[in-house]
Amino acid sequence: MKQPRYKTIGILGGMGPQATIDLYGEIIAQTPANNDQEHIPTIIYSYPQIPDRTEAIIARGESPLPYLIEGAKLLQKAGANFILIPCNTSHHYLPQMQKEVDIPILNMIELTAIYIKEKFHAIKAVGLLSTTGTIKTKIYQNELEKQGLRIIIPEAKSQKELVMKAIYDIKANRKIKEAAKRLHQAAAELTAKGAEVIIMGCTEIPLALKQNNLSIPLIDPKKIIASKAISMASS
Repeated sequence: MKQPRYKTIGILGGMGPQATIDLYGEIIAQTPANNDQEHIPTIIYSYPQIPDRTEAIIARGESPLPYLIEGAKLLQKAGANFILIPCNTSHHYLPQMQKEVDIPILNMIELTAIYIKEKFHAIKAVGLLSTTGTIKTKIYQNELEKQGLRIIIPEAKSQKELVMKAIYDIKANRKIKEAAKRLHQAAAELTAKGAEVIIMGCTEIPLALKQNNLSIPLIDPKKIIASKAISMASS
């Protein structure tokens, strides 16, 4: 039996490890495979020692860029044809990373903004739940503005006490139910401020926050980039 020929996906993960598993699981779930051999070759480099991206951006902590470049180069050397990064905040460093490798690094932020514009034609305002680092870099604001969309972010107190506390609890695999409640409250606040959809702009957030009892759609960028990766690997 002739087996399908695919390009090889590279995943630069570990930010955090559970989000990396979640992305790979999404690729498997979306791949129309009938047996093992019809799934896509994937190289995963989970590198949890990459310094905290938000700390680097807002508190001048150690830069993650050298580590991100190291990981991208390793994936290229291992045979990946393109790279996915299941960490939203890391995309702040993507232009510098791309200069250091010869294979494409998919831009999850850009793909998410395009997806929202294409799927939800009539909406004007998008809510964002993400790390404080992602908010400060304006990577989502910039891409959404290109699509003519306005962004709504949490108030400073909610960002610190609801969103960031929840994200770090999820990363530590503790108090997941409490984290879900905090994120649900933050999502409700964004809805009250006029958000028509909400981006779960940190890869940990979908591990706790679910669509249940929310009146507007939740957008998981990992699902969007998984779909794009399958398409690229199959072409």
